[in-house]
Order: sequence, then C-alpha cells, then structure tokens
Amino acid sequence: MKKTTVIAFVLTLGIIASGCGSNTPASTSEGVKKVIVGTGNDFEQVAFLDGDGKLTGYDVEVIKEIDKRLTEYEFEFQTMDFSNILLSLETKKIDLAAHLFEKNPEREQKFTFNKEPYAYWRNKIFVASDNNDPIKTLDDLKGKKVLIGPTSAQAQILENYNKENNDSIEIVYQQNDANDEVLQVSSGRVYATLGADFLLPIKDPQGKLKTVGDALNEGNILYVFRKDDAESQKLADAVDATIKELKADGTLAKLSTDWLGQDFSK
Repeated sequence: MKKTTVIAFVLTLGIIASGCGSNTPASTSEGVKKVIVGTGNDFEQVAFLDGDGKLTGYDVEVIKEIDKRLTEYEFEFQTMDFSNILLSLETKKIDLAAHLFEKNPEREQKFTFNKEPYAYWRNKIFVASDNNDPIKTLDDLKGKKVLIGPTSAQAQILENYNKENNDSIEIVYQQNDANDEVLQVSSGRVYATLGADFLLPIKDPQGKLKTVGDALNEGNILYVFRKDDAESQKLADAVDATIKELKADGTLAKLSTDWLGQDFSK
C-alpha cells in the first residue's frame, strides 16, 4: 500500500527566486503521479506536529484518506508558514494547497478550487470573554486593533472593509505563532480577532475568548490548485469524486468529529 510521506519544508526568498518547478505532478518510478501538498505544521487539530513529531490533524488525515483511494496519485506533504502556501502553489513548488482555505474573489483571480467542500464554517468576531462591549459588526471595531493572519480569508475580510471605510480598523498582522490569538486578545494587546466559529474551542479550551455578533460570512472549505492547468484540473476532479465518497460512507464525518469536535462536513 502506498503511503503519504511528509517533508519539512522551509521556504526562503532564495528558493522562490531559484525558478519554477514542473507544471504537472511528477511521476514516480511506478508511473504513479506524485502530488506535493502544501500545508502548515502549527495549526492545532488541523495541521500540526503531535508529541512524536508526526504531522497530523484534520486537513492531513483527510488528504491521507484521499491518497488511499486515488491509486493513480501519491501525495507527499511539505510544511511551511501559512503565508507561503499559496505563493508556493503559484511558483509551482507544490501542486495542492490544504489549510482550510476559503474561496474568495482575490484568490480566484490566481487559482482554481475543487467544487466539493470538505468542511463548512462561519467567520465571526472573537473578543475576550470578559469584554461586555456591544460588538455586533465590523463597524463596532473602528479605531481598535484587530489581530489577523496575513493572507488569510479573515485578513481579506478586514482589508476589504478598510478599503471602503478609510482604514478605520487598525489591522495587526501575526508575525510568528499562528495560534497566539488567545494570548494577544485576552491580555488586551489587541482588541479582537476574526476566526471560524468551530475553531474557537480548539484554540481556546480554557474559554478566555468568546464569539460575538452575527456571522461575517459563511465559507466552504476547499483545496486550491493552479489555474488554467489541465493536470491540476484533472487532479481537482479526482479529489472531488473522492470527497463525495468520503461523505457518503461516513469517513469525512468521523474525521471531522475526531479532530474538530463535531461534524462540520455537511
């Protein structure tokens, strides 16, 4: 049985400048096409290193299940900072981006997505649990510091809002630890952050934060592929068919419950 392999991947500007890789997934010695999957390694319960240094989490285990069923492909992980994943896809260092990505107009300009979501979420505002201000919408965050990960879907929400509202929200971009929202918000260094509602119990098991207001948007979670690329489209179609199988036989629901606490696959 073929196995999904993991490579620790460090992306530097020098590597970016060194040139583009193949335009299609490489073939192994058996004629099976290798697919390089870009993901992170510090997103708790989604894509992270466990106590034994093993890459695991919801995104990782779903890809492994897809790998088992697509015998014509062999999937190999490369881990990197979240902000580098789509750049690596664009520069052909990887073939598929997997890190709970949402489709948005900005990303659709450069990339293509598969059609069948493997999770669904709602983005909401997170504030400290002892914050009793009447926060309902982004308008209530004007003049306040809001922490967000660069290049994330949540960052796009804030950036689009600021374009239409004279940069009225002070966006603070995370520099290192992708999971430091709880400390930053609960300590008062920033006022709020944005995130998927289902991630809060995972990031904040002690309940230092809470969600407030209405959903800012509802997102389908998809994989990202290179645009205008026949081989990438073929791969995306194969992934779609497999996700449907995983939904039909209950595998995806079980993975979501195991890693995310409940079934977010439907």
